[in-house]
Amino acid sequence: MEKISNNDKAQVLINALPYIQKYNNKILVIKYGGNAMTNKELKDAVMTDIVLLSLVGVKVVLVHGGGPEINEMLKKLNIESHFVNGLRYTDDATVDVVKMVLAGKVNKELVQLLSQHKGNAVGLCGIDGGMITAERETTEDGQDLGWVGRVTNINTKPILDALANGNIPVIATVATDEYGNTYNINADTAAARIAAELGAENLILMTDIAGLLRDKDDPSTLIPEVNVSEVPFLKRRGIISGGMIPKIDCCVEAVRRGVRKTVIIDGRVPHSILIEILSNEGIGTQFV
Repeated sequence: MEKISNNDKAQVLINALPYIQKYNNKILVIKYGGNAMTNKELKDAVMTDIVLLSLVGVKVVLVHGGGPEINEMLKKLNIESHFVNGLRYTDDATVDVVKMVLAGKVNKELVQLLSQHKGNAVGLCGIDGGMITAERETTEDGQDLGWVGRVTNINTKPILDALANGNIPVIATVATDEYGNTYNINADTAAARIAAELGAENLILMTDIAGLLRDKDDPSTLIPEVNVSEVPFLKRRGIISGGMIPKIDCCVEAVRRGVRKTVIIDGRVPHSILIEILSNEGIGTQFV
């Protein structure tokens, strides 16, 4: 690897300064998932980025999923998944596994990783302090999905308390209701609502694609910026389709609820979070 001169190092820091000042003391919500969560090198890069941003005064909130780990545990326990209109039906046994894997295993591993990178992190789940409350979600045609939840309220106090104590809150997206039932919440949806309720400066969704593409098979057709008012038109054109629809709906909702901007970035690119935050060009597609 080519050695960087001290002069170049200084220049890098000088160039980053306006962006560090812009985000100083502001809240940045990162939804962490996809390849960046399973590939060890990418995982290390994400943890380094988060700790660095935290140390320069950015209030980072990390919201995570854990689909592959949940699938793996269900398989080990011989619990069969079945789907309703492409969405996993969550029965009593499955929601117990979701809670165990997300809040117990994945969440604590991320806290541990951030600690190894010299970051101060605290693990939370939506049940802690009544942070995320939910009700039963159904499909568009009214079919029951079991313990899949629709967010009804976010209590930001546990998150703000963690930030005030200099910690990085790491949030597993399980929720509860007034009767003590546990719900599995989509991590993109939860991150969007959390970012809105916190009045975040930016919401970053990490994915396994470059961003929104005009031609889904051609990365050079990346659309760098979308105004939320253009989204219905892009859906009609088929540019926003399939699995991108719910992700982009989350971005639109976050912006409409007051988040200054939301960005879908490629988590397969090492240090994509820093590239997004500390440069003018950014990376991926931003919604404003």
